Amino acid sequence: MTARSTTGPSPAPPPSQAASAAPGLFAAAPACPAEKIPVSVFATSAMASAAVAAEIAALIRERAAQGRQAVIGLATGSTPQGVYDELVRMHRRDGLSFRNVVTFNLDEYWPMPPGALQSYRRFMQEHLFDHVDIDPANTHVPDGTVPQDRVAQYCEDYERAIARHGGIDLQLLGIGRTGHVGFNEPGSPRDSRTRLITLDKVTRMDASSDFFGERHVPRRAITMGVGTILDAKRIIIMAFGEHKAQIVRRAVQGEVTPSIAASYLQQHTGQGGRGGAVRFVLDPAAAAELTRFKTPWLLGSVEQFGLKWDERLTRRAVIWLSRELGKPILKLVDEDYNEHGLQELLAARGGAYDINREVFRALSRTITGWPGGKPESAGGAGVPPEVAEPYGREGRATNQAHGRDGLATSAFPKRVVVFSPHPDDDVISMGGTLIRLCDQGHEVHVAYQTSGNIAVWDEAAVRHVDFVREFAAAFPQLGREFAEKLESGIEAFLARKSPGEPDTPELQRVKGLIRRTEARAAARYSGVRPERIHFLDLPFYETGRVKKKPIGEEDVRITMALLERVRPHQVYAAGDLSDPHGTHRVCLAAIIEAVHRLSTRDWMRDCVLWLYRGAWQEWGPEDIEMAVPLSPDEVRRKRIAIFKHESQKDYALFPGPNDPREFWQRAEDRNRATAALFDQLGLAEYEAIEGFVRWRAGMA
Repeated sequence: MTARSTTGPSPAPPPSQAASAAPGLFAAAPACPAEKIPVSVFATSAMASAAVAAEIAALIRERAAQGRQAVIGLATGSTPQGVYDELVRMHRRDGLSFRNVVTFNLDEYWPMPPGALQSYRRFMQEHLFDHVDIDPANTHVPDGTVPQDRVAQYCEDYERAIARHGGIDLQLLGIGRTGHVGFNEPGSPRDSRTRLITLDKVTRMDASSDFFGERHVPRRAITMGVGTILDAKRIIIMAFGEHKAQIVRRAVQGEVTPSIAASYLQQHTGQGGRGGAVRFVLDPAAAAELTRFKTPWLLGSVEQFGLKWDERLTRRAVIWLSRELGKPILKLVDEDYNEHGLQELLAARGGAYDINREVFRALSRTITGWPGGKPESAGGAGVPPEVAEPYGREGRATNQAHGRDGLATSAFPKRVVVFSPHPDDDVISMGGTLIRLCDQGHEVHVAYQTSGNIAVWDEAAVRHVDFVREFAAAFPQLGREFAEKLESGIEAFLARKSPGEPDTPELQRVKGLIRRTEARAAARYSGVRPERIHFLDLPFYETGRVKKKPIGEEDVRITMALLERVRPHQVYAAGDLSDPHGTHRVCLAAIIEAVHRLSTRDWMRDCVLWLYRGAWQEWGPEDIEMAVPLSPDEVRRKRIAIFKHESQKDYALFPGPNDPREFWQRAEDRNRATAALFDQLGLAEYEAIEGFVRWRAGMA
């Protein structure tokens, strides 16, 4: 596998920050003057979670040695889950005791019974409290069952309980897309205390997947106030993923404003120097919009951030300058560079003319109509774009250092595996390339990693059950008994099903079959032969709930078995890590682990793993290493392939945060926008472009 330990499309953290590890999180100075709150960026979310857990563990042990309690404020959701997993591991393997720990959670939906699937009390029990030796009496989560006429008094009592324990020593936070901390929505005052609050529409939309539809999300919640949070002696706020990058930038570098509650953290006056004792803990994707990562040249020499003007950084800077000025790359002049903070680049790499040509040629080399390589009969030697060295001298050096002679990858046709986390991600995100690979004669396999069964409306399942009943009536010798079982089991359950309740195994199976038949139809339409369509049904997904199990050994084993059977030259996988449900992230982790374990196989030596996006966001032109242009006809064919997924048409059950467009509309808009960007940069004008980034070790 051609996996390289080099910087991927997300910015790499400076060595001083990447190496930061608790209990030193609060020791480091702010990374740069632009950041009004100190920030630590870790290479992966797992490393970040481990560092935060170590900070918490150090506090617990320090207080235990002093014979004192450690009072910790906790958050819920997917972001801190890795911290809780690490704390449980430390309890079991390292003897970390929680007997001296008192916890206060930030918030809870109201009304909300503690045993409900979406209850934050239940979340904390399942992810932390039930697995450590904490005294249940010392765990405090706002009570979602308090009668409305007693809520105000209950909130005052919650504040008094915190004060009675001496205040919160360390508060753990996440950040919502509106910038809320806890449920302190836009407009929350700085001195607000624990209270009942009405949830913002964006917050309710973000939570809709947990409740199987926005209409089921409670409209109110009990939350600690901004003032309550700021009273904590130390605060760690965590954010992972591309979808958090914009709000992180505004909270860290923007002005303090009631419209972004997290910005109040700039005014924290607890322990520590500037910014109090607050620290953002991020992965590279969440840090991507901070100035020192996005445009470090605007802050002075890039060397202060551990960077150099290599071909990757040069490419990013030139594309930024071209877009900033609205000028094609080849029309940029020395004055443009000098007047926009890029004097150092000119000094390092020569004049504008040479830099422009270098970047323009590199971008041009990424564009290919032959994603699997061109056969000799078409004027090529079967060499695919992954050996086209899009980064010039550095690309050639990398290929030579790793002995890439192109002999194995020059095979034509190629064996290709396209992994699709959900049953429609393949055609949504890379449908045009999928069609192109099939049309050009490659042996294309599609592997659907999960059943996607939770993303089917109950009404769609009823329609299919009704079909079975009618089928049984028409052919009684084939299906009457089965139809009766469906009617007595599935329809009876649906008649009494409550919002957010997991489906029965029978109903999950029906919904899974719906997604499976749609996926098969879309793949066949795209040109994939029936025997090359694989349904992996990875076990981590099969919970019947939006929240999934962690990746397991069986998930990796199933993935390895398919790769061993096909022995592909190319693998395509979803790099859309902003997927709000986390399925894409887990599916990619299974693939990467399988690739790692198979790395010694001969056939893996020249196998290339490409990452696609499209369902939630798109790669930027500075990241793309293979750009596959689509003709108007191919855009139409891709749309029809997406339409084969009828259960996801018109309005998907889980459309994602704040984007009312259907998935086919998102895909077309993004593909056309990528083509428009390439055109603006001065390259050829295409109808649409699907972009890919080559996976390298350490990227995910």
